[in-house]
Amino acid sequence: MGPSRTGAVLAALGVLSVCAVSGSGPEAERETGGDAGWAEPWDGAVFRPPSALGAVGVARKPGTPRLGREEAVDLPVLLWWSPGLFPHFPGDSERIDCARGACLASRDRGMWGDPRTRALLFYGTDFRASEAPLPRMGHQSWALLHEESPLNNFLLSHGPGIRLFNLTATFSRHSDYPLPLQWLPGTVYLRSAAPPLQERAEWRRRGYAPLLYLQSHCDVPADRDRYVRELMRYIRVDSYGKCLQNRELPTPRLQDTATATTEDPELLAFLSRYKFHLALENAICNDYMTEKLWRPMHLGAVPVYRGSPSVRDWMPNNHSIILIDDFESPQKLAEFIDFLDKNDEEYMKYLAYKEPGGITNQFLLDSLKHREWGVNDPLLPNYLNGFECFVCDHELARLEAEKAHAASPGDIPLPEPHIAQLSHLDCPMPTPGFGSVEEIPENDRGDLYHGDVGNDGLLEAE
Repeated sequence: MGPSRTGAVLAALGVLSVCAVSGSGPEAERETGGDAGWAEPWDGAVFRPPSALGAVGVARKPGTPRLGREEAVDLPVLLWWSPGLFPHFPGDSERIDCARGACLASRDRGMWGDPRTRALLFYGTDFRASEAPLPRMGHQSWALLHEESPLNNFLLSHGPGIRLFNLTATFSRHSDYPLPLQWLPGTVYLRSAAPPLQERAEWRRRGYAPLLYLQSHCDVPADRDRYVRELMRYIRVDSYGKCLQNRELPTPRLQDTATATTEDPELLAFLSRYKFHLALENAICNDYMTEKLWRPMHLGAVPVYRGSPSVRDWMPNNHSIILIDDFESPQKLAEFIDFLDKNDEEYMKYLAYKEPGGITNQFLLDSLKHREWGVNDPLLPNYLNGFECFVCDHELARLEAEKAHAASPGDIPLPEPHIAQLSHLDCPMPTPGFGSVEEIPENDRGDLYHGDVGNDGLLEAE
């Protein structure tokens, strides 16, 4: 998500809904992953990509009236500092009810110096140190929401950058409010039926390759295009989008970025013809997994994946994706894909997770069951509202600890400040997608170091 897109995040989320963020309810009795009633969040008439944030609404219990200023005097304030990102409408401030109590969420920067303002909330893609509110108030926590790739803000991938913050919500399981499964609605999404092999064989006879590449954001730190270019020497790859393009999508409507998205049902049906999808993230970070990984699995294709080094921890079983880094060369990888392509029995082992009982990874099942937010789930808060309540609860606990210290300073110490750590993003230094740094020609454009954070529009812009 590029800097210019944050103002459009909320507008893209669809119809607003009111979300309760605490307490028990129907979700406690639902299937693991909170998806018993999950359905495709789009229809055939309106091409509306499912948002990782789900349906944004005011995070207050149903029936709770809006507060006037005089009623909110004693509530701690959470101030959204990032322009355009405030998950409440229509006013500048809203009461939120959370597990420990209530807070007031606001986007009114006039509240910055108010002693009631206990936390400033920043969206990572928008954060610029030069624009941070200074002097920093000693009683305020800084909270970071940065579920996107480190490509969007390299500052946060360095220790001094991430340690500016007290609380974090990132893709890393080690962050304070972890979001590693932000693109996975639930187990039903994974178990969606795959097209019959006979149907895919018929498409192959019509000239389609076994392997798909769909990418329009080129020259990223993961240097994925360099690897795919080498792989193309050993196996046929149908490449759509702007990067290494060698084929056009089948209809003018799908080719037009104004009329199609990556979740367009016609496009998804087309993509499902391929048995293998190249799924390469734009950055290599532990737990950073996007729709590039989950969508092929939803469609019943086998992801040929490079991205999160910890990806095995999250897979439905131990035999569901092909990891590029398991092969000593693109040629060896191509030989293995060709072997699976010609052996249906071996290929179908990679889709066993779609069968009853096929999802055997208890860590994945537990993570889906116990996460406090949902993806396109009307019965759960989205992670934006959930993060707000996490910060609210933290500040209420901190206030209680400060009051306890004030009442008995000799016996109860002040609470120590919580500081974010580098593991909250956990991204190693980039390396070439293929070969070594020494082998890269001097006139190379520099995929390894150039990363245009702009959004290319339609196809796989991340």
